[in-house]
Amino acid sequence: MHITSLGFSLTPDLLQMIAEARFHGLDVTVECYPYTATQTTIESAVYDEGWQEKFGIGYEDLQWAETGERLTAESFAKYRKTGGMVIAHSISEDVVKSTITDSIVIIASDGMLSGGKGHPRGTGTFARVLGKYVRAEKLLSLADGLRKITLMPAKRLEEIAPVMKNKGRINVGADADITIFDPEQIIDQATYEEPAKYSKGIEYVLVNGVVVVKNGHLQEELFPGKAVRGTIR
Repeated sequence: MHITSLGFSLTPDLLQMIAEARFHGLDVTVECYPYTATQTTIESAVYDEGWQEKFGIGYEDLQWAETGERLTAESFAKYRKTGGMVIAHSISEDVVKSTITDSIVIIASDGMLSGGKGHPRGTGTFARVLGKYVRAEKLLSLADGLRKITLMPAKRLEEIAPVMKNKGRINVGADADITIFDPEQIIDQATYEEPAKYSKGIEYVLVNGVVVVKNGHLQEELFPGKAVRGTIR
């Protein structure tokens, strides 16, 4: 999971290892999000002594999610005691590009916002793929970009959650979970300072056939979604 988050410059080597494992019949998949920064709790083991050398970054590369401030040795020590979310600018754009264009890589968000603060991946992941990497940089075709954010994750989960056979595709009998967007306009607007900003170019969103975004505006007090449950063996 999140192969760029801990792979960093070694991510291409990890992808090669996974490709070879798959060639030999092992059921291994991988995903990433399309950003150059990670997010986790500052009190986690990730930031135990030696993190600077391990990840090749310093205090100035850390950003406190709550305030947007870049950290120092003093503020790092303070927040380690109080706990909370920290963003680390630690992934190169070249690694992001080569990873999201790899044919076996699924796109995932895993975003978490609290009071409008957090990582922009929670709001902008899929619009960023379609706007930045498909339209602007032409690293992926529109079909490939859509496949990575819809069909691939759905198919990965089908075995443990059969309901996912009705997700990630448009056909008779499938769940009507549909996003209608303008491919010439869609783009993320969420930033590390303002991570809750809505993306542009998304006109309608249907969940279970219910319109929850209409003409670009969220329809309040509608909750048509259902939990997806599966069995892990």
